[in-house]
Amino acid sequence: MNLFAKLRTYGGLVAFSHTVFAMPFAATALVLSRAEAHLPITAQRIAAMVVCMVSARTSAMAFNRWADRDVDAKNPRTKGRHIPAGEVSAASALTLTVASGAVFLGSAATLGFWPLVLSPVVLAVLLGYSLAKRFTWAAHLWLGVALSLAPGGAWLAAGATPNAGVISLMLGVVTWLLGFDILYSLQDASFDRAHGLHSVPARFGVTGALLISAGAHAATIASFALTGALLHRGPVFFVAVAVAAALLVYEHALVGRGNLAKINKAFFDMNAYVSVGFFGLVLIDEYLRR
Repeated sequence: MNLFAKLRTYGGLVAFSHTVFAMPFAATALVLSRAEAHLPITAQRIAAMVVCMVSARTSAMAFNRWADRDVDAKNPRTKGRHIPAGEVSAASALTLTVASGAVFLGSAATLGFWPLVLSPVVLAVLLGYSLAKRFTWAAHLWLGVALSLAPGGAWLAAGATPNAGVISLMLGVVTWLLGFDILYSLQDASFDRAHGLHSVPARFGVTGALLISAGAHAATIASFALTGALLHRGPVFFVAVAVAAALLVYEHALVGRGNLAKINKAFFDMNAYVSVGFFGLVLIDEYLRR
């Protein structure tokens, strides 16, 4: 296997394209931190933040694929993933977990005292998610917390003091991920019940899952709006909130009463538009404030 093919294989293993969910919200936090930050946002600092995010996520996803390898092999939807299919060995995935985790810890150490001190805790939260569905249906919430550490980490790495505004942004990210991960897990509700795995759809059924997801996304929009109010943002920020709300409403319309045929479009396309679109409009709002 040549280098390009190997990179593509390992990129697929860790679903590298899904970085689009976390990266824009980390960038959003960085933009919003400008009024609070006391450290210069240099190219080197931004590069270290990117390395932190990519390496932490790579470690978490590689561990997830390693931890779920037996379950994935039994699930018709996931049996084609890299480890069950024999494209990547379990040992290689675990090695990638450790190596990426080490890169994350090393990169975080270059960003200041708090990133250094908190990085092991962050890594533990990220890796711990992969075990959560074995004992709690709130694993979706755990994943939301894990994703919200990206904007929280960017805020701290910029030298900004935590405040209610960034906490509200993080809460919005938690509930956003909670809502769309519940929708995505509708595909595996029957499998999860049959194999003793926990999820909101397996515990509450399709109707209950849809209601909880919708409630989570309502909380997302309220949290994003509160972020704008607390940080005294301009009108374009609230346009970003309205656009995110419209996209989430459309996402729920796609899934309907558990329409699994539209799950992938609802999961990836709509949520990529939410994260990238929100960041783009926040960037415009920041530019207009100057």
